[in-house]
Amino acid sequence: MSTMLVRSTSERAKQICEHETEALLARTPASALLYERAVQSLPLGVASSFQAWKPYPLYVARGQGSHVWDVDGTEYVDMHGGFGANVVGHAHPKVVEAITRAAATGTHFAAPTEITVRFAEELCRRFRLDLVRFANSGTEATADAIRLARAATGRDTVCKIEGSYHGHHDAVMFSVVPNSDSMGGRERPARTPMSMGIPADAADHVRVVPFNDAAALESMFVDHAPEIACLIMEPVMMNIGLIPPLPGYLEKVRELCTRFGIVLIFDEVKSGVTIAAGGATELYGVQPDLVCVAKAIAGGVPTAAFGGRADLMEMIGNGVAQLGTYNGNPLVSAAGVATLTEVLTPDAYLYLELLGDRLDAGCRQVIEHYDLPAHVVDLGAKGCVSYRREPLTNYRDFLECHVELFAASWPWLVNRGIFMTPGDEEQWTVSVQHTTEDVDRYIEAFADFAEALTV
Repeated sequence: MSTMLVRSTSERAKQICEHETEALLARTPASALLYERAVQSLPLGVASSFQAWKPYPLYVARGQGSHVWDVDGTEYVDMHGGFGANVVGHAHPKVVEAITRAAATGTHFAAPTEITVRFAEELCRRFRLDLVRFANSGTEATADAIRLARAATGRDTVCKIEGSYHGHHDAVMFSVVPNSDSMGGRERPARTPMSMGIPADAADHVRVVPFNDAAALESMFVDHAPEIACLIMEPVMMNIGLIPPLPGYLEKVRELCTRFGIVLIFDEVKSGVTIAAGGATELYGVQPDLVCVAKAIAGGVPTAAFGGRADLMEMIGNGVAQLGTYNGNPLVSAAGVATLTEVLTPDAYLYLELLGDRLDAGCRQVIEHYDLPAHVVDLGAKGCVSYRREPLTNYRDFLECHVELFAASWPWLVNRGIFMTPGDEEQWTVSVQHTTEDVDRYIEAFADFAEALTV
């Protein structure tokens, strides 16, 4: 596509965005009213800032199977997936049964239960972990893992990947999809804080390197290894679209961390049990020292876990504190065991692969037919269209995406019954309850959008 044609497409995208947003607002008066009520008790009218959208978000009333309904009564195919948590879909009978049974016999004791042990055993099996501990969110899991790494090494600095998100605790709230004008050169990725309220000296304990660049990582370790406790990374980068590791990259990361005595932490909050039964750890065959999981491991019920090598995990109770009143409570444990042993079975992963292949092929055909400056990535239950012709390899590539195309695609798809995440840094999530008809509906809406862009 020529530069002139790209410019024309961008202008057309802005027109589509304006028209489709007007249509979206016109048909969602109940969401508008609920937003006016919500801002009286919730900042931005939402429970988490990731849910916000201007001028107001869509408020969801219920979900069933692969579909959701908003408060205006409109039905959608759910490709949002609760930011990737709902790989089982909505109200899956096995999960509902497990939650109902747990609710009837006690949701919380703050004492050990057999179902919690079963949940831990299944996570250890899937991710080849010696021991695990539970938490209540991905943020808690990554915070606990980093504390453990610091204790084990006697070092304070955290090394992370440029642009990655690992939760909202101070140690990792740096270089998280920052604005391009705040970024340094490739040799010095910015350590820009994501939020106000973070102590200024917290940046002294953070080092940042690009994804898919083993040479940059080795250089960082050569210069700063004596201060670096851990490298925390998504083995598949998933907060700027979806970026798989280049061949050999994770293996080299593993070798470097071992050589320099640095704890390797895989943040599999998004990739865990979504791209394979044992997440990226299984898919790529590279074993980190610690793994953090959350989101999809319990069928949409909030829980998290981290685990890994016994010598690290056994420091808990021997100098390292890891606490939480609700950790591994019987309600979430029952949902987790049902999710992992009854729903996300080997047959389920074959089905998710079938749906993903169909979605990938359909989107690729549309992109090629209309010569869009875009590409599609598919991994298990996860995937996305990123509006850059060449596949992304790191955060800097993400900065080259045509944001105006995504901005137009979101209201277009939503207005045609496809519920999507509201940011171009997110992905779609298909569930075991999605059908080929659901997938084809997405492809059809995407094709219509591509045609509208290029008329």
